[in-house]
Amino acid sequence: MTDAPSYGFDTLQIHAGARPDPATGARQVPIYQTTAYVFRDAEHAAALFNLQEVGYIYSRLTNPTVAALQERVATLEGGAGAVCCSSGHAAQIMALFPIMAPGRNIVVSTRLYGGSITQFSQTIKRFGWSAKFVDFDDTDAVAAAIDDDTRAVFCESIANPGGYITDLDAIAAVADQAGLPLIVDNTSATPYLCRPIEHGATLVVHSMTKYLTGNGTVTGGVVVDSGNFDWSASDKFPSLSAPEPAYHGLKFHETFGPLAFTFHGIAIGLRDLGMTLNPQAAHYTLMGIETLSLRMQRHTENAMRVASWLENHPAVELVTYAGLPSSPYNDRVARICPNGAGGLFTVALKGGYDSCVKFVDSLQIFSHVANLGDTRSLVIHSASTTHRQLTEEQQIAAGAAPNVVRISIGIEDADDLIADLDQALNQA
Repeated sequence: MTDAPSYGFDTLQIHAGARPDPATGARQVPIYQTTAYVFRDAEHAAALFNLQEVGYIYSRLTNPTVAALQERVATLEGGAGAVCCSSGHAAQIMALFPIMAPGRNIVVSTRLYGGSITQFSQTIKRFGWSAKFVDFDDTDAVAAAIDDDTRAVFCESIANPGGYITDLDAIAAVADQAGLPLIVDNTSATPYLCRPIEHGATLVVHSMTKYLTGNGTVTGGVVVDSGNFDWSASDKFPSLSAPEPAYHGLKFHETFGPLAFTFHGIAIGLRDLGMTLNPQAAHYTLMGIETLSLRMQRHTENAMRVASWLENHPAVELVTYAGLPSSPYNDRVARICPNGAGGLFTVALKGGYDSCVKFVDSLQIFSHVANLGDTRSLVIHSASTTHRQLTEEQQIAAGAAPNVVRISIGIEDADDLIADLDQALNQA
């Protein structure tokens, strides 16, 4: 795939990063279930450890199966490189690790997955970091929240749970004006529906557990580096622009250019944080990505049919699907997510909290799980589960109010899904 940019998405999702195994000719990427790799000689080993040569040392850092996945996701996102890790939450810490320091903050959207809100509002305080939560529909408020200690701006392309679409172009302009990287969680959209780098994102993160793998079998995360940010333009990012003591004063940006963030993520992030993706999980995700476009088309088609039906049901107060003409975010679909608004949205029930619980318990095809992006249709009452740790005010701001149910539409027969929702709503 030496001319990768000339190929279409459907071709790249199968072939990018995958080459016949040189030892056996195996066509599918093998699972390299090994801890360590034999060096050719002492000079070869020294070159690898000095970052003078690219290769394999130890599977906490690099692994051929994982490397194939990194190349595939980076190619699909239009990035310069990628670093895979053990989960989506790990990917978010990996994205922040090279650019943050004690006393620094990030400006983040109020519309985030509940676990991300907890991670940013509580957990990162243990590193001496902090987060400012802002409504990203108000770009003036985003700009006002940025101060001298801000080191990044963070949002989701299609926000979980509500399916809200962020105006990435507008947010990227604010981040660029401040000289800051924009980090976009593209989990709910995938690169088939949205390519945040084309809208000005510096880094893209995924929970590969969701749509990229698509079958609910493994956890995994990835950070994709656009290669477009000038880490040396100011003194705000010394981990990437200043001499690194662990590598005899090497400057990552000066040495590796567009791949500075990627090399730092492997050579320091994975080396010291150890949030490594195992090769078997990488293999499952590679296989899942081979059908990504086909699945996302069906997810989106089904979601549009189901959301349209739900919007007219007498028990339903509101459906948040951005694909609906009634959505205030509908005008962003063609510009930000040209292949559709995805398969994730929420439904507000007129009966409130108790009706939501009864509704979830009455569904038969839909699985009640803390996950999304599966081939199966999934449902969860966010206020009592994924967003339970938040205050009611935070739940409402995140789109997970007590009367709201999150629905992840799968690739089953849409008529069967509608029938299941109908009987459950009648019981609720």
